[in-house]
Amino acid sequence: MRSIVKQFFRHVVPSVIRPLHILWNEVIGFLFLVFAAVPIPRTWKTWRQYEQTGEGLFNIILSLVFILIMAGFGIGSFQRARKISRS
Repeated sequence: MRSIVKQFFRHVVPSVIRPLHILWNEVIGFLFLVFAAVPIPRTWKTWRQYEQTGEGLFNIILSLVFILIMAGFGIGSFQRARKISRS
């Protein structure tokens, strides 16, 4: 009986864990892309203000760095999910 249960888990668990791992990476990728998209309107507004007054360059640079990092993590997570699904 033990060997049947052990064999069952050996075959079933990997086939359940793999899709969950793919889904986890896709959800995390989506969240990081949302985090990257949230500051875009404020950054655009700060850029327009910078063109007129010359103030806020540090805020623009900081926002762009944040957007690029979050977008990079999001895209990387989607790539990991694709790599897992192909293996």
